[in-house]
Amino acid sequence: MKKLYKILIQSIPVLIMIGLIPLIKNDYILTFLCILIIAGALALKNEKNDFVFLAAGFFIMIICESIFISTGVETFMRHSLLNIMPLWLPVLWAYAFVAMRRFIKIIEG
Repeated sequence: MKKLYKILIQSIPVLIMIGLIPLIKNDYILTFLCILIIAGALALKNEKNDFVFLAAGFFIMIICESIFISTGVETFMRHSLLNIMPLWLPVLWAYAFVAMRRFIKIIEG
């Protein structure tokens, strides 16, 4: 139960960012809020290599989402990044990479 609790705590920033998506229609404001949430989460707990995972998640997901979109597997109604996807999406994914890394550490610990 303790591990599940820790995983839920680590999930809070991601859940907040996802919860804001239908509420905030402006992608630039939403992206800014996501960056603030990530900065706050990292200020509370910053582990070694968090920024490496954050950067990797950001760039890897831009590439992956672009591929999915180009094949027609995914479509978005918001196109503020490269005119193909919402700007906030790779920002959200970037922190999800950090969170997933932390989940693994919790499970293995």
